[in-house]
Formats: sequence, C-alpha cells, structure tokens
Amino acid sequence: MIKLQEKSPEPTLAKLPNGYQESQWLQTIKIILQPLENLERLRERYGDIFYSKFNSFPPQLIISDTQAIQQIFTADPKLFDSGSGNQIVQPLVGTNSLILLDGDRHTQQRKLLMPPFHGERMRAYGQIIREITEQVISQWKIGQPFVARASMQDISLQVILRSVFGLKEGERYQHIKQILIAFLNTFNHPLSATLLFFKSLQKDLGAWSPWGKFVRRRQELDRLVYQEINERREQGKTDGEDILSLLMSARDEAGQPMSDVELRDELMTMLFAGHETTAIALAWALYWIHYLPEVREKLLQELNSIDIANADPMAIAQLPYLNAVCSETLRIYPVVFFCLPRILKKDMQLMGYDVPKGMYLSICTYLTHQRPDIYPEPKRFKPERFLERQFSPYEFLPFGGANRRCIGAAFAMFEMKLVLATILSHYSLELLDKVPLQPVRRGIVFAPPGGVHLAVKEKL
Repeated sequence: MIKLQEKSPEPTLAKLPNGYQESQWLQTIKIILQPLENLERLRERYGDIFYSKFNSFPPQLIISDTQAIQQIFTADPKLFDSGSGNQIVQPLVGTNSLILLDGDRHTQQRKLLMPPFHGERMRAYGQIIREITEQVISQWKIGQPFVARASMQDISLQVILRSVFGLKEGERYQHIKQILIAFLNTFNHPLSATLLFFKSLQKDLGAWSPWGKFVRRRQELDRLVYQEINERREQGKTDGEDILSLLMSARDEAGQPMSDVELRDELMTMLFAGHETTAIALAWALYWIHYLPEVREKLLQELNSIDIANADPMAIAQLPYLNAVCSETLRIYPVVFFCLPRILKKDMQLMGYDVPKGMYLSICTYLTHQRPDIYPEPKRFKPERFLERQFSPYEFLPFGGANRRCIGAAFAMFEMKLVLATILSHYSLELLDKVPLQPVRRGIVFAPPGGVHLAVKEKL
C-alpha cells in the first residue's frame, strides 16, 4: 500500500503511485480473514483515498471521501464499466445478471426489473411478509434458545420464494429451499470464501471437492428453476403478481421478452442478493435491539402506539424510530462492505489526482459509515442520529449508489421493518450473546458471528 501524493498547489494534478508495499496475495488474505481491522488500519495509515491491489482484481482506489463519492456517483455513467468488475459473483448469479451487465444492456434490464419493487405491489408483498413471519416465529417456544440468523433466513427465503417465484408450499418449494440453503452455505466460513477470490481453486475435482460440491448444487438449483420457467411458459401462467410472472410478461423496447437464461440469472441474483443479505441485517437488528435496553424500550413504545396486527403495512414502514433502527443497523455494520466497483473507461480527474483508464474505483461503504466527522462516535449504535439529520446518498450508502444502487433497496427496508414489528409485537426476547459482536466474513457478505443467540421470554 502507498499513500497518494499530497495534492499539488499547482493546477496540474498529482500522479498516482505505481507501486504498493505488500504482495497482493498477502493483502488478499488479510482482507478475507481480517476485513475490519485491515480496512481501518489502511485508512488510518493512508487516508480516505488509497491505492491497493488484491488477487483477481486490477489495481484499485479504496475510497471513503464523501466528495470523491459524490463526484463518482454524479459523473456520467458512460465513464465507467461496472459489470466486468463484479466477476467474483459470476459463479453465483450467472453472466446475464444485472450486476454483471454494462452500458445499454444494463439500462434496459434495469428498466425491466424496477417496477415489481415499487408502488402498489409493495403493499401486496407486505401481507406475504407478515404471514410468513408469523408462521416461522410460531414455532418458537418459551425458554428455548434459537439462532436469529437461521430464523431470519427462513423468513427471508420464504418471502423470496413466494414474492419472487410465486411458489407456495409443495415438493418443488421444499426442494428449492433445501438446495438454496446448501448452495449459500458453501461459502459460510472465511476460509471457504477463498474459493471466490482465487480462481485457481475453482476446480471441479469430483462431488466431494469443495468446488465440485458447489457446482452440483448449482446444477440442481438450475434444473428446478428452469423447470418452473418452462411449466409457466407451457401453461401460459405469466399473469400472476409474483416477480417471475411480471418478468416473463415484460417486454423490452423492441418488444422482446427475456430469455430463459436471462430469467434464470436475474432470479438467481434476487435469491442471492435479496435473501441472505436481509436475513443478516435482521439478525444484526435483533442483536442491537436486545443488546441495548434503551433502544428496545423506545422501539416498543413506538410500536405500541399503533395496532400492529391490523395496521396497513405501509403505515408500519413509516414509523420513524423503526426506520432509524433499521438505518443504524445498516450503517454500523453494512452487510456488504463495498459498493459495486466502477472501472474507468478513460482517464479521470478525481480530487486532485490523475486517475488512469482501467483503474477500479472501489467505494468502501464500511469506512464511509465509520467517519466520525459524519457519524460522531461511529462505533456506538445510536438510531437517534437518523432522527436528528438526513444523510446524503454520499454519506449513507448501504445499497450502493447512482445507476448501480440496489433495485431491491426499498423492498429490503420494507421487509426488515415488517419482520421486526411482527416479532416484537408477538414475543418478548432475551439476548444470550451479551457481548460486543463484530462481523465475520460469510462469502462476500459480513454477518454476526454465531448468528446471534436469543431465547423467548414470553409470548405477548
């Protein structure tokens, strides 16, 4: 790592350094195994914009300067490629995923995918979210410990299968559910995550090899997804309210529908990006709510002010302190530490530096959210900060930004709020992990270690 040169007082721009002190292999291992400590050490040593190089990635700038973030987010999107910088997730989501597309194709696909996540359709999903949450938590027993992340994963997966696939209980529903959990669990440990970072390890050496096991799970999941798509096409069932039906009936500007492969890859993107991320965020929220009694009391006071069981889901979603708790959960330990990278297609002037074509611009959500000048006492969980001021999209960015902002952001926040409100209006819980927790790597996302252990004190 080498710190950028200080900005020159002359109008000419400072040049970026062309070297770094540690081997990229060593840097990669550190960022896999000790991400928080490594990122914070580097920012303290090199500042808010520093140069780095990781295995399987070209040279990149790690950025947590809000002015630089604003300059990048407001620049012409045609200045960057982004999809080609996300190849690490290609084995999970496929080459036609929105995450991996660039240019006009990205813009067109984004237009097709946006409508199901907004407006009146959200209200219909709200009832599904509450029903599934009630069904899952009804299995909790007084005095019996449970792992929050596992329960939240059960809820978020069922929400995805119902709202995205339109699947109800049945053989295929159960099969997809089981395979998907096994599929995602392939990378549930920092060491197993190295499979994604080192291409040389991605070799199918048989059913019992780590990558071979992953490949076979993916093949089985593909078989079930294509089976569902084909049956819908044959039976003409593309008029449902679920997202798969909406995507199958959607047409681009040339009047063409999405191909089966495109549908499969976008469904996998939603399963991957919208399932585990929400489950992790909910587990963190339950941890903080019960780790800090004053947060729990304030939240319960607000929830008790309305009839949660009969309230309009949209009214629940607008509760200010509930929104603040969810926002602070996503601030303090974002599930994903980096925004999707931008790759410069031509030279750029950024904050007084010449940045050459081909450089990755990696905006670090975690480091941005830990800036004490924006978030005083950044290590402290304090929802009130979101009631006291509104943060700009360059300061608070758990879902990325600009044309690469997560299209499911509103859905994810909506789901978080409804699930938490439903749980807290049914049960009084006790946190068994009464210790400070720091996130650990789970594939390319970051989760609470152990998944957060809770127990039911009483049913309300």
